[in-house]
Amino acid sequence: MSLKLGAYTACLHDRPLAEALDILKENGLTSVEVNTGGFIPSPHCPVDLLLSSATAREEYLATFADRGMELTGLNCNGNPLIPLPGVGPKHADDLRRTIRLAGLLGVRHVVTMSGTPGSDPDAKYPSWVVNPWDGVYMDVLDYQWGVAVEFWKEIDALARDNDVRVAIEMHPHNLVFSPVTLKRLVDATGATNVGAEMDPSHLMWQGMDIVASIKWLGPLVFHAAAKDATLCPGADIRGVLDTSFTRVPADAPDKVPTGYGFWCNSWPENPAWKFVAVGIGHDVAYWTEFLRALAEVDPDMAVNIEHEDAAYSQTEGLALAAKNLHAAAAAVWAQLPESGAFQSAPLSGMHQLT
Repeated sequence: MSLKLGAYTACLHDRPLAEALDILKENGLTSVEVNTGGFIPSPHCPVDLLLSSATAREEYLATFADRGMELTGLNCNGNPLIPLPGVGPKHADDLRRTIRLAGLLGVRHVVTMSGTPGSDPDAKYPSWVVNPWDGVYMDVLDYQWGVAVEFWKEIDALARDNDVRVAIEMHPHNLVFSPVTLKRLVDATGATNVGAEMDPSHLMWQGMDIVASIKWLGPLVFHAAAKDATLCPGADIRGVLDTSFTRVPADAPDKVPTGYGFWCNSWPENPAWKFVAVGIGHDVAYWTEFLRALAEVDPDMAVNIEHEDAAYSQTEGLALAAKNLHAAAAAVWAQLPESGAFQSAPLSGMHQLT
């Protein structure tokens, strides 16, 4: 048994799937996660075709198998609970279709976000409550959790019917943004097939202890991302909850969509935190403990790199992340005889580092 090291191919969205897989293979990665809807398009997964054709599904899976790779996750990050009519229903439908497709493909995990409703039944926009010291915000949260529980009971049942597990990325701006809120959703819905995608980056900049979070959630950690973040000098005056972003013009060629008519904003010049390549914000020793904690939960878990470090190109950042992740995996394996924690083959995807 071994952790499956790989990557989420969104960072290679401008390349055909075959070329993206070859890049992953060159970096010793064997696990693959592709996008299927939500915030961003799905250039590496023809969802409609695959839902309708068994032949197409066989050919699609062969694209991975022929390279000695495994499709370990379908990613459908979005906001299925947002009240905007052009966004919420579409993202919710994308999620349902992704779950059905995962079942047909035999892919065990679907990655998504919990979503965030509006503040009340008449709200037009989502409302993210982060510190409800004022009692009025408890009313907002009560309403939002009611909406979320109803939706996620349905999603859990759909996932169970399709033999799929839905792994929620704990992401700020969502009702579920921490281990505590993830556990609350699972408990409130009685979910059997809903758990966590352990993307440490968003927990890092919120100040959480990642290994402690993994141990606290235990078997609720279904799937993982290797994504690093670091606090910046701007945190001195901004804190980690900062609204000093600026709008990206509608005609900007590289804007990142988040829904019909909406896209990501520009970061402050002196941010409080930023995403960095794996190993830049936290060293290999840190990632070694991350992998060890994941393996204690599930020795076969997929850990997929998500590259969003603007200081590196797509391929440079991915290669750097892969090198550091392999080094961490090698360190875990080297320590196994002493710890006796595992009795499995070396972690997959490792290759000679230079």
